[in-house]
Amino acid sequence: MRNLFNGFKDFITRGNVVDLAVAVIIGAAFTGVITGLMDGVLNPLIAWLFGSPDISSAGFHVPNWQDGETLFPIGLFLQALINFVIVAAALYFFVVTPIRKLMELRRSTAEEIEETLEKDVELLTEIRDLLRAQVTTR
Repeated sequence: MRNLFNGFKDFITRGNVVDLAVAVIIGAAFTGVITGLMDGVLNPLIAWLFGSPDISSAGFHVPNWQDGETLFPIGLFLQALINFVIVAAALYFFVVTPIRKLMELRRSTAEEIEETLEKDVELLTEIRDLLRAQVTTR
């Protein structure tokens, strides 16, 4: 029984689970940001351009043989597509791009440190070899 709890504790404290929990929380918070962007900026812009707060009511009627006509609400798809593109763009420009830049900075700094260490090690190796050569010649 003790092994079962220890295994569960290891599973919960493993980095992947914690990272996933953080991602879910950040995603929920980011949803609020996107909702604010949609409601506060983009939907009023759409209303100003099209005369309607969103385009979900757009569609066309097709005659049918039963009750006269059928509505194809193409605006529902277009609204979902626009929302998806906005969310994807916001994620890319406000999350992915800054993180990518930070990772590049960290990587370049680590490479510079590694290059400096390699030069230092090379210099120390030369000094060691020169000291050995002096000791053996005496």
